[in-house]
Amino acid sequence: MNHLENKGPEYDFYGKLSLKKAIPLGLQHVLAMFVGNLTPILIITGACGIGSGTEFADVQIALLQNAMLIAGIVTLIQLFAIGPVGGKVPIIMGTSSGFIGVCNSVASVMGGGVLAYGAIMGASLIGGLFESVLGFMIKPLRKFFPPVVTGTVVLSIGLSLISVGVGSFGGGSAAKDYGSLENLILGAIVLIVIIALKHGTKGMTSASSVLIGIIVGYVVAAIMAAVLPTTGIDAEGVEYTKAWVLNWSKVADASWFAVPKLMPVKIIFDVRAILPVLIMFVVTAVETVGDISGVIEGGMDREATDTELSGGVVCDGIGSSLAALFGVLPNTSFSQNVGLVTMTKIVNRIALATGAVFLILCGLFPKLSALISIMPQSVLGGAAVMMFSSIVVSGIQLITREKMTARDITIVSVALGLGYGFGSNSGVLAGLPQSVQLIFGGSGIVPAALVAMVLNIVLPKEEA
Repeated sequence: MNHLENKGPEYDFYGKLSLKKAIPLGLQHVLAMFVGNLTPILIITGACGIGSGTEFADVQIALLQNAMLIAGIVTLIQLFAIGPVGGKVPIIMGTSSGFIGVCNSVASVMGGGVLAYGAIMGASLIGGLFESVLGFMIKPLRKFFPPVVTGTVVLSIGLSLISVGVGSFGGGSAAKDYGSLENLILGAIVLIVIIALKHGTKGMTSASSVLIGIIVGYVVAAIMAAVLPTTGIDAEGVEYTKAWVLNWSKVADASWFAVPKLMPVKIIFDVRAILPVLIMFVVTAVETVGDISGVIEGGMDREATDTELSGGVVCDGIGSSLAALFGVLPNTSFSQNVGLVTMTKIVNRIALATGAVFLILCGLFPKLSALISIMPQSVLGGAAVMMFSSIVVSGIQLITREKMTARDITIVSVALGLGYGFGSNSGVLAGLPQSVQLIFGGSGIVPAALVAMVLNIVLPKEEA
């Protein structure tokens, strides 16, 4: 049942929506995920020694371009489906940050270079096909994913992203002026504008509150640059540019059009890369089930169907294999955009499809991608803290859809306390093998999901 106040076509997945309304609604999805879509590529190419400032800098640029193109194509497949591939769900696809840890380890083990990156692509190609097989088996596996399990996964996804959103709010944890008053004020302005428009207006202004808030952030950042010092001096006495400053030269230097390259690196099949990456694809399948469950619950007020979950996971896998052919890390459902959908309740696929088309255009016209890429982290953070928290609320709604029993409370409590606790404080796993640390450390999503699934299997169900 839809919310009574949400009667327009933008709140209906199959609703007929004009481009005039669809474009701004889709664009805010692109703005929400743009930086996150490129960051994994930057990190892993850097770990492999093929980043900026190396002889392979052109390869990195081609990979970033391809990342936008692939995200747009796979999103369209997820929205409209090609046979069993695609769940027809309001999900935006993009380069997964969940693979950063394992890919970084592979790069280290293999000594870096184009060889290591090619091995990661080979493993991703196989892993994507493996995940698609798992997708076809979702129906018999569905009994292992009742609302208490998927809700716990969604809840852990939201919790893991909140720290990311707050980090961006402060200007990005890597920034020299992280946590500065300027960054906090800029993030706060964006957040206040979004809240004011979301709840103080109606129609398109309310629906596009995130996009308008981000645009206001750009304008405020430009004004700040005109009246405030744009550089600072770090502890070593080195001058740096403050994180909130817009780098317009990056837009000016970007080319207008560029043809994406198929297989910019040679694909290599190496067991050292394949085994750990395969494990991560199993984890990704679980996370995608959680994302789809969260977006359907948060945006449509119902549980996801077997067909939606199966098609969504299959699309995850096939999309990741396609991405590998273009030298891009695995593509999965983007939790950032799940948060945007659950916050706005806008699930119309035409709206999301316009965002996907814009991603494709960014892959073809680098100036467009450069314009978005210069967005200050604090501007993104102003929107993210609200979007990510809404994922937590969706998880709670899933878990509490039915009256919680003592068994349910135990599952959620232990999964979040032990599973998510290990993931968010990975230092406690320092004495375990590196392979275990890669799987259970980091975001906390993986251990929370595994603990919830195991407890759901072993704990006896209470009699009605």
